[in-house]
Amino acid sequence: MTVPTGRISRKTHRLAVGALFFLLGLCFASWASRIPSVQQTMGISEAGLGGVLLAIPLGQLVSLPLAGWLVAKEGSRKVVLWGVLLYAAALVGLGWATNLYQLLPCLVIFGVGGNLTNISVNTQAVGVERLYQHKPIMASFHGLWSLAGFVAAAVGSFMIGHAVAPGVHFLFIAAFIVAGLVVSAGYTVPEDSGADPDQPIFVKPDKELLGLGAIAFCALICEGAMFDWSGVYFKKVVLAEKGWVGAGYTAFMSTMALGRFGADWLAGRLGARRVIQLSGLLTATGLLIAVLRPTLGTALLGFLLVGFGTSAVVPLVYSAAGKSTRMSAGMALASVSTIGFFGFLLGPPVIGFVAGASSLRVSFALIALMGLCVSAVASRVRV
Repeated sequence: MTVPTGRISRKTHRLAVGALFFLLGLCFASWASRIPSVQQTMGISEAGLGGVLLAIPLGQLVSLPLAGWLVAKEGSRKVVLWGVLLYAAALVGLGWATNLYQLLPCLVIFGVGGNLTNISVNTQAVGVERLYQHKPIMASFHGLWSLAGFVAAAVGSFMIGHAVAPGVHFLFIAAFIVAGLVVSAGYTVPEDSGADPDQPIFVKPDKELLGLGAIAFCALICEGAMFDWSGVYFKKVVLAEKGWVGAGYTAFMSTMALGRFGADWLAGRLGARRVIQLSGLLTATGLLIAVLRPTLGTALLGFLLVGFGTSAVVPLVYSAAGKSTRMSAGMALASVSTIGFFGFLLGPPVIGFVAGASSLRVSFALIALMGLCVSAVASRVRV
């Protein structure tokens, strides 16, 4: 159902698009919460699991140029609605897969659906932000995505505790997502600024977008490192007891989610550039604290600071990209997202290679330099 946009307040648009961010975060984190269950059921080794999980970024990578082109050609409303359905359907497929021949294609489709929804829902967010006369609100949308991760983790723990199979679990989540989509679909933003039906599928980003992409690249290297290596760092460097190994990741995720709900307010007062510069410094400071004093208390403090530091960068960069005057919001977001995506992919393996040649502490010190790069590049780019 589509409601005439003249009858919809900007607050209603914001609630609808915020709901979509929450649903997408719930979908992704629900899969993440049951990876150990799927691994155990299929008897996949640790090394094998690493190879299997590459199917998701493969699907994302293949669909990166397609997502921006579709949003420019068809509009973000249509793409996000179909993308959410594809994402939810792929989640159900992951739950009912019984072997690798079924799991791998579902993972690729899951990656495609995730990327289509990422570009289109952020384009929707840019449209809502435009209704607020470009008042910063992008970070709060990303905060809802992060909040959904905590909800999905809690639901996943409940399902595992009650021996509910992943297939049933994911079917329940998919039904909830579809119900949420039905309720919010008619209140999304109907038109994208700068949409171009004749938009070519490949467009070279201009200097400003390249700069924004470089900021996203450095920030997502830091995020990827924290997602994949925080537990290992606490186990092997901090030497945390078993019950505290996951504390670093929890600390990082908590302040990243919390920081996103305050980032818009801060950007409105200090300006996006200043917030990104401070964020980069905060990320570097947190990582260096964890490297120089790898005790439980100081490492937790460091990871809390990294969460705050990384929370605002990508939302503010996406907001700036969506205001591009040289190409459609969808294509601009796709360009910046593509550059940043490679940072997210490269960060974790680079840490592994450097750690193998030296130590994890040296790896994390190098990642701290990426935080400083965020601040340095932000001083030269219009945000």
